[in-house]
Amino acid sequence: MAWQNRRVYYYLATVVGASVLFTLAYNYGMSAWENEPQPIYRSLEVVFQTFTTTGYGEDAPWQTPQMNVLAVVMQLTGIGLILTAVDVLAVPAIRNALAVDPPTEVDGLEGHVVLCEFTPRGEAFVEELESRGQEYVVVEPDGERATKLHKEEYTVVHGDPESTEVLERVGIERAAAVLADSTDDTNASIVLSAREMNPDVQVVTLVEDVDLAPYHRIAGADEVLSPRQLLGESLASRVPTAVSTTVAEGVTLGEEFELVEIVVQEGSDLCRRTLTEARIRDRFGVNVIGAWFDGDFESPVPADARMTRGTRLLVAGDPEGLAEVRDATVSKMRSFGPQDVVIAGFGESGAATHEAIRETAARLTVVDAVEIGGVDVVGDARDPDVLSEAGIEGASVLVLALGDDTAATFATLVARDMNPDLEILVRANEQDNEEKLRRAGADYVQSLAGISGRMMASTLFEDEEMLTYDTELEVATEPAGRLAGTTLVDAGVRTETGCTVLAVLRDDRTITRFDPATFEFEPDDRVIVVGKEDDVAAFEAQFGA
Repeated sequence: MAWQNRRVYYYLATVVGASVLFTLAYNYGMSAWENEPQPIYRSLEVVFQTFTTTGYGEDAPWQTPQMNVLAVVMQLTGIGLILTAVDVLAVPAIRNALAVDPPTEVDGLEGHVVLCEFTPRGEAFVEELESRGQEYVVVEPDGERATKLHKEEYTVVHGDPESTEVLERVGIERAAAVLADSTDDTNASIVLSAREMNPDVQVVTLVEDVDLAPYHRIAGADEVLSPRQLLGESLASRVPTAVSTTVAEGVTLGEEFELVEIVVQEGSDLCRRTLTEARIRDRFGVNVIGAWFDGDFESPVPADARMTRGTRLLVAGDPEGLAEVRDATVSKMRSFGPQDVVIAGFGESGAATHEAIRETAARLTVVDAVEIGGVDVVGDARDPDVLSEAGIEGASVLVLALGDDTAATFATLVARDMNPDLEILVRANEQDNEEKLRRAGADYVQSLAGISGRMMASTLFEDEEMLTYDTELEVATEPAGRLAGTTLVDAGVRTETGCTVLAVLRDDRTITRFDPATFEFEPDDRVIVVGKEDDVAAFEAQFGA
């Protein structure tokens, strides 16, 4: 809007300047060239007649070439000023007249989620909400952004999310949850306003500085999420030297039933075999839910997918079966020593990665542009000399946790050129840049926006747990419904929906080992299924009661 106002001022100044210039030139010409002196106001009148294309009065035609050339120049200038006036004055006026302002309140919502401010993280979160059919409203203080969201058919209200009046207009007293995704200070203020309007509503905040999380809880937040820290831990889990852990911490799937990530080691029984050749379900009685191949997660896993060194399996089953699988993934060969890992970027994500890896046998080198505690090499990660000083040529893994995706892309290109065998793990800030980073040579890319969206959804929807925030998988407990009286093979659950049935809850038992071709479901059974969002939705639609 400020730029538009400046354009109007510039245009008016140009009109005034051109009018004065041509008035003086015309007045001089009539006196010196045409020998017909006239008052200055008469010359100004002729200039305006020319600019507005209304004629020249009694002065035309002129006798001298100079006056005719001056008249042509004035005519062309007048046409230019008219066309410019259309662009500067008419078009914005028409656009404003036709513009649809975003609403300032919303009616009819109940049990909805109130998202305070719209960020790339919020965009991923809204996608999660829409995939579940969950109603929501975005409170956006920026007018232009709110208008853009409204045109893109988001449910949005223009207003200050810190204002109790605005929160009242979005029906916070009927809302299921409020999620504050602004600056740390603003989020704390939003929590206080939300608690004032609805003491019982669930309030979740995101925090950039983890040291400020306690103050959000003091303000009244039920959950305080730190996506950068989680992302750092996620990157650390991709480093082969990092210890594999249970991924379903806090997810209850039944007695004696676990979900774990297991890393396939070189020289192990499963290494260099396909799933068909390994016969994991037949031998160990567990389900392979998904696997990471070269940084890409696949679920379900193709039967002909070959497991190699570093392949990470997502496996579900009873402790006994999982222990047997873990033994089958352990190398029969002697380890030749720890790996060298370089971490570039020592912000919150980089520090979390460092904390997760430092207890392992890996040798860590930290690179950052700022000389702070814990940094081994000070410099730009895009500089080959800096990477060389960090030992990139002999390193096994590079973790890029930079704050700028363009810088991360260039650093990836440089590192890949210096060490073609290097495993490069990258934090992206925007989901749209993930593919670009992969093309630059990254083996694994995880975006802050994507992991934040899933983190927020997992916090709010406890009935549909996420396995991890970066697998895009969900665990759901569903009634057997139309599965009753059939078997998995007869119903074709995997082929029809893409879901895997992990276990059956029958009476007080959790049945994890059963024959898919002969085990029949009973009407009162409940089944634990895992799959991507669309797969779980397809299961509910096809087999729900």
